[in-house]
Amino acid sequence: MLLGGVVVVLAGGVAFWYAPGLFGPAPNAGDVSVSGNIEAHESVLSFNDVQAPIVALPFDEGAAVRAGSVLARVDDSLYRQQVAIDTANAQTAAAQVAVNQSNLAAAQSTLASDVFDQNQKAQDYQRAQALVGSRTISVQARDLARTAAQQAGEAVAHDRALVQVAQANIGLAKAAAAAARAKLGLDEITLGDTTLRAPFSGVVAVREAELGELAAPGVAIVTLDDLNHVWLRAYVNEPDLGKIRLGEAVDVSTDSYPGKIYAGRISFISPQAEFTPKTVETYAERITLVYRVRIDIDNPTHELLPGMPADAKIALLPAGQ
Repeated sequence: MLLGGVVVVLAGGVAFWYAPGLFGPAPNAGDVSVSGNIEAHESVLSFNDVQAPIVALPFDEGAAVRAGSVLARVDDSLYRQQVAIDTANAQTAAAQVAVNQSNLAAAQSTLASDVFDQNQKAQDYQRAQALVGSRTISVQARDLARTAAQQAGEAVAHDRALVQVAQANIGLAKAAAAAARAKLGLDEITLGDTTLRAPFSGVVAVREAELGELAAPGVAIVTLDDLNHVWLRAYVNEPDLGKIRLGEAVDVSTDSYPGKIYAGRISFISPQAEFTPKTVETYAERITLVYRVRIDIDNPTHELLPGMPADAKIALLPAGQ
């Protein structure tokens, strides 16, 4: 009887042990809280290929701007003058193409006329050759006809050479015109670079220049932050790495707005481990490995700003799910 009782107890224990697998998934494995700082896409903007005094800076720091808004403008008088010169050069080059095309047409017309003359002179010589045999005309007349036919042939050869020269001149003129148009296009681009525009909608974080300063390529003018797309950089301990997933929803909170929850999701999990990012730490902490994660956050009201500390609560899934 005792043995039977033991068997019943063991069977009950086995049934209890496997109950989660029989009746549903294991309960949630809990959650982990991580901390970090808000980051945003930030662009330091400068002028390209122009050097001139700044004449317009319409926005101050903190101003919201739309994509394409003018952030700064430099004195463009020199670049406008260069465009005017290049426009005249392009027009001159185009006119030269037209002149060479007219020269080709004239050379082709002369060639056609001389070909007719050559054919006529060849026929005259053939008739003279026939008549000299019957002594209708003199040998001298026949020789003069032959010379005229030869001269007509040389004239045709000369005309063909002139046609080839005219065709070559057209090719050179077209190449010069193309180069002039390319130079004009390049200087028009440079003229456009005298205006600095916002590449995306954002907020002017830093205005690093003032009116009258000399702008040059690579010299920072404005720093623009994209507050519509912010994220939290945080770190997850190695034991928890297998319990989080890309795309997983995350609750984010900040001390600046107590009690307010921002919707986020995990958009990146680093494939490489890092040491715990601390400046003061014990040896045990220093050798702890963590993985960087990026949590994208909805920020339609622009309340979350770069550098702001924030906390995130990530629900941990059972390992392997």
